[in-house]
Amino acid sequence: MAAPDHLFSLRNNFYLGAYQAAINNSDLPNLSPDDAVERDCLVYRSYIALGSYQLVINEIDNSAATPLQAVKLLALYLSSPANKESTISSLREWLADSAIGNNAILRLIAGTVFMHEEDYNEALKHTNAGGTLELNALNVQIFLKMHRSDYAEKQLRVMQQIDEDHTLTQLANAWLNLAVGGSKIQEAYLIFQDFSEKYPMTSLILNGKAVCCMHMGNFDEAETLLLEALNKDAKDPETLANLVVCSLHLGKPSSRYLSQLKLSHPDHILVKRATYAEENFERAVQSVA
Repeated sequence: MAAPDHLFSLRNNFYLGAYQAAINNSDLPNLSPDDAVERDCLVYRSYIALGSYQLVINEIDNSAATPLQAVKLLALYLSSPANKESTISSLREWLADSAIGNNAILRLIAGTVFMHEEDYNEALKHTNAGGTLELNALNVQIFLKMHRSDYAEKQLRVMQQIDEDHTLTQLANAWLNLAVGGSKIQEAYLIFQDFSEKYPMTSLILNGKAVCCMHMGNFDEAETLLLEALNKDAKDPETLANLVVCSLHLGKPSSRYLSQLKLSHPDHILVKRATYAEENFERAVQSVA
């Protein structure tokens, strides 16, 4: 008989974006040393997702286990543009160390950092071998960013063979369905709908449903879902970005959401594209003038 999975609920909260719930319900008794490290990683990654980078940097000291040190590197990387070069340099050094370089969390963090850098080939160098469902799910994300849904589908097949009903497998399935489009959008919507019936509603679930609705042309329903997500987290970049798109389709003003996105997430791809378009427009106006 398999041993009970003490971390199931904690992992699920983290995967579905219920970060505060993951933190609040992390006091778990009788954990093995390995489970305790995994629990701490999930808790600190939840703090990172909530933007509490400094707390993570302050609390993880140099004597902590390798997975926790890797999580601290992610917090350092995200906390300030000034830290990026030194963080990536440390990351490369650790990955080259034969004693720790193959650690699954270290490879996951490396994949996450290099995906942020849009260096997808470097990210895949560390994640492509898989080994955990999280690494497989990250591979799906990376391949979708590279517009290679064929490779993403192969990764999803691997995940389905390991555990078809796992939350990460279902999420990866929904991401792929959204990327493929067409009749697959309805399947993606049903996955997010299933999550919303089983688990507490999070921004991630609401945004998933809203994006499906936008693909299907149901912009009024999408707006309702996104405003509910905004009530949960007023600074969530995906909610703000999706509200900009949704408002434009509904013929409503979108400038406030774009302004909020620019203030809280100046590096977001929608902000970069909007700024680029504005600069091009200005140049065109000046050339005509």
